[in-house]
Amino acid sequence: MKTGMIVDPGAGPALADASALRYLVTPGYFETMGIPLRRGRLFDDHDVAGAAVRPLIVSESFARRVYPGQDPIGRRIRVGGLPGRPWDVIVGVVGNVKQASLGVSETDAVYGTTAQWLWTETPLWLVVRARGDAAALTAAVRNAVWSVDKDQPLVRVTTMDALVTASESRRRFVMIVFEAFAIAALMLAAIGIYGVLAGTVIERWREIGVRSALGASRQQNVGLVVGQGLTLFGVGAVTGLLGAVAASRTLSTLLFGVTRLDPVTYGAVILLLAAVSAVACWIPASRAAGVDPSITLRPE
Repeated sequence: MKTGMIVDPGAGPALADASALRYLVTPGYFETMGIPLRRGRLFDDHDVAGAAVRPLIVSESFARRVYPGQDPIGRRIRVGGLPGRPWDVIVGVVGNVKQASLGVSETDAVYGTTAQWLWTETPLWLVVRARGDAAALTAAVRNAVWSVDKDQPLVRVTTMDALVTASESRRRFVMIVFEAFAIAALMLAAIGIYGVLAGTVIERWREIGVRSALGASRQQNVGLVVGQGLTLFGVGAVTGLLGAVAASRTLSTLLFGVTRLDPVTYGAVILLLAAVSAVACWIPASRAAGVDPSITLRPE
């Protein structure tokens, strides 16, 4: 939920902020979700209603934006911005989290404790960290919840992997379409290189025979054809790289865990194209190597 807040004027001018997302959690949430602590401390069992300090934990992006070059620990924030509402004190900074999708930039987040919040939050989420097959614990989790409140409705019980998969279904479809076009383009490139080189060998059949008669070796004839194929590959690789770099900013929204100018990805694609080009060159080059001068120079 997005929330407005007022930053303590003691840290500078009062700042209204409505871009951060607010989450209410219990002690152990960050450890369970694997969210790393960057600075300060996490919530513990001492953060209860009526405590002298109302702790708040913020994300790295929030700390960098609101307190650039400063230590946010101990700073006061009034969540909600309501006059008379007690100040919350930042006690920790945690790593950024992609809350909605892997392709969406991390949104600034602030975390409070459920024990010290003034209003009831809905819906509620129970997060369980498991070893092995988490789906096998579904029945046990349901029974544990109902043992506390038998009337508590459970709308959905699922695994984190399933949630991530569902959130990325649309992106996955787009990437599958891109992969299909990429494979088709790779096949067309291979067919094109093969066709050009095969036609070249046929057109230069007599020339290759003359070269052989004048002492050119099989390796030299093969090099003649392969050299032309490598030229085509080089032109295509350079053109493709320029096009990929130009389109990378648009495609960056579909990437996760890979930068838009990732050298490993570009290198792997070039090596794949080189391998396909080499295969496409092999048959025409083999035909050129097998040219018999006595046949090619025979009068028509």
